[in-house]
Amino acid sequence: MNVPLLDIKRQLEPIRDQIDAALRSVVDDTQFILGPQVADLEKAVGVYCGSAKAIGVASGTDALIIALMAMGIGRGDEVITTPYSFFASASSIWRIGARPVFADIDPGTFNIDPCEVEKVLSPKTKAILCVHLFGQTADMDSLNQAAGTVPVIEDAAQAMGAAWRGIRAGNLGEIGCFSFFPSKNLGGFGDGGMITTSSTHLAEKCRALRVHGALKTYIHEDVGLNSRLDSIQAAVLKVKLPYLDGWCERRRQNAAYYGRMFANTPVGTPRILEHATPIFNQYVVRIPRRELLRKRFAELGIGHAVYYPLPLHLQPCFRDLGYRKGDFPVSEQASDETIALPIFSELTDTELHFVAKTVLEHVASFS
Repeated sequence: MNVPLLDIKRQLEPIRDQIDAALRSVVDDTQFILGPQVADLEKAVGVYCGSAKAIGVASGTDALIIALMAMGIGRGDEVITTPYSFFASASSIWRIGARPVFADIDPGTFNIDPCEVEKVLSPKTKAILCVHLFGQTADMDSLNQAAGTVPVIEDAAQAMGAAWRGIRAGNLGEIGCFSFFPSKNLGGFGDGGMITTSSTHLAEKCRALRVHGALKTYIHEDVGLNSRLDSIQAAVLKVKLPYLDGWCERRRQNAAYYGRMFANTPVGTPRILEHATPIFNQYVVRIPRRELLRKRFAELGIGHAVYYPLPLHLQPCFRDLGYRKGDFPVSEQASDETIALPIFSELTDTELHFVAKTVLEHVASFS
């Protein structure tokens, strides 16, 4: 039985007519960049996240870069983030001339550990860029306490719809950053991103920075980026947004099934914090002898992925930061032991059982 890690076709099939109509409306309107579709999506995302403002940009990476720029962070500044995340979490900091300072993760949630954040805070720290990894928010109570007056930027690229104490990601810090890459739980037909904030000042800065730093045509207050969300992406996302909560609930049900199947076994399931409502953009477990399981998955046609095989502090491009192997042992262990299982909302019960059964057979073979 072939079980894909993600099957976008299954998600699209029930809403294909709506998608086709939305795409036709963009073609007929001919406003392909920052048109009314984008404005409508910005309003809808702002309402969904509970943020006063939302600004569409070209990608999740650009969302991070623009957010940092809008906060006035640059050369000589430090931004604390996690070494266990997608590359953009650290590269966005590097790109604006600031220094990424890493803090290790919690072994159960894979999110940045607030106690480790406290250890690396310094007078040069201008922000904490926390990642809501795999669709679970970070421990925002402890993180905000550790941050004190230092602003928190949310890298919520994997967490649209996730919440902490009932408040949705993107509205838990000074500014939130989302990705609409097709594999995300709310994915478009290409790259796209969104910035959310309740600060009018930051929203205005972000709107200017996405169009070369100009709020008025040809008058540039800052040197910004060319980072505008396409109307086609906005139209697709507008259709999909009303379905998001239902898709996330199904992911939670799938995760609960895995949790029951893997209870009292050597499989390390993710720890869900008491006040967190995750959306399981990925379902990542710790597994003994991971490479043997990957080989078995490949033989059976079970989709899977490793996030992330080389933590950020050991990436060759960041060697000048001076970090070495062993500096962040929890992140390094996660890189060596974790594997993502299929979790998407359209998985059948039969497919879920087949994946879980294969994992259990793997751990039973040497326990």
